[in-house]
Amino acid sequence: MPAKKNTAKPRRAVIVGGVRTPFIRAFGPFTQLDTIALGTACVKGLLNQFPVEWKELDSLVWGGTILPGGIAVNIGREIIFDAGLPDTLESYTVTRACTTSMLSTTLAAASIERGDADVIIAGGSDSTSNVEVRMPPTLVHKAAPVVMSAKSTPVDYLKLLTKIHPKNDIVPSRPSIRERTTGELMGESAEKMAGMHGISREDQDAFAVQSHTRAAKALAAGRFSKEIVPVETPGGETVYADNILRGDTSVDKMARLKPAFKEDGTLTAGNSSALTDGASAVLMMSEEKAKALGFTPLAAVTSWSYDAVDPNDQLLIGPAISMPKAAAKAGMTADDIDIFDIHEAFAAQVLCVIKMLGNDEFCQQRLGLDKAFKKLDPQDINLLGGSLAFGHPFAATGTRMISTMANELHESGKQSALLGICAGGALSGAMVLEAV
Repeated sequence: MPAKKNTAKPRRAVIVGGVRTPFIRAFGPFTQLDTIALGTACVKGLLNQFPVEWKELDSLVWGGTILPGGIAVNIGREIIFDAGLPDTLESYTVTRACTTSMLSTTLAAASIERGDADVIIAGGSDSTSNVEVRMPPTLVHKAAPVVMSAKSTPVDYLKLLTKIHPKNDIVPSRPSIRERTTGELMGESAEKMAGMHGISREDQDAFAVQSHTRAAKALAAGRFSKEIVPVETPGGETVYADNILRGDTSVDKMARLKPAFKEDGTLTAGNSSALTDGASAVLMMSEEKAKALGFTPLAAVTSWSYDAVDPNDQLLIGPAISMPKAAAKAGMTADDIDIFDIHEAFAAQVLCVIKMLGNDEFCQQRLGLDKAFKKLDPQDINLLGGSLAFGHPFAATGTRMISTMANELHESGKQSALLGICAGGALSGAMVLEAV
């Protein structure tokens, strides 16, 4: 007997709200807040703004890039405890460099779509200020047998002190964000890409100014008033706003900055995203559950694509591959997309991605397309600014973008947005959101 055809309407995962902490330059007001504290503040802010009975929550999917080694393996679970949520609430933590909270969102969406859950919080947080400063391996090798042994006596510790060399064993190593495989900093890779694609310093500076100007204009218009929640620091200070955004910057001011990654290079502190502390999160539901609980869906998560390239080639070019793939999975062409939003790790990286999205040969060879995906002008993307203006807490950028784009679709009346993010390890991710 033939199986019955499933005529049930497919479940859709929708975003009903999203918030973030202020994004703060590293080693500033958030220095005493680690990634768990930032995530806790964000989740509390989300549930204050979008109150849902705790019994309705199925899971918290959290992301982190700078994980607090030795303190907590599963930071999502610690956020549940610190936020005062039910200890029966399931949680797990994911990490995928700068695409981390995009991944937490799509994992949540997949769980909702297959019927495993109805209500999930997805997000991510990072505290660059609290990156682990490691001691030299020589000290670890000498000290570990004594420190880890339950039988060690004060005499053993005194003997250990005689073996420690002040210069070789005590000076901590500087944390590095170099690629383990290539030894390159991301900025060095972006500098190389700028040379390959003929991206000038002037074009990078102009794009950075555009990011700050658009973000400042949107902020002044109250566009982010629903998205940014205040955070109280251990010192009693309440932080209400980002502190990296510079609405008064100009191309002339950008031109005065010195190259940051190469003596005669084109990348500077101004056209590169800053080291940042922060957290962001979205509240996701099945469309049916949102209706039942009285929430207004802002956007549906329609499709996504995660990809990788050779880190020895173009480390940050991935969005030029992931974005067309995500659109194709949604059954869309570039002409069906109303809004394009690309993570701004570096102005050079964004401009390279735009150039390759509009390059016939690249799209034919890398994607199997007949022609270029879309010829975009820098002015066509990131209508509300991007990471160059807001900052980039690695694991929080994805849900920052998703929340902002979901709100933009809902408020503007536009129908679709395509998001793209490059990531360390030569990874990338992209997502299509559609208005509900």
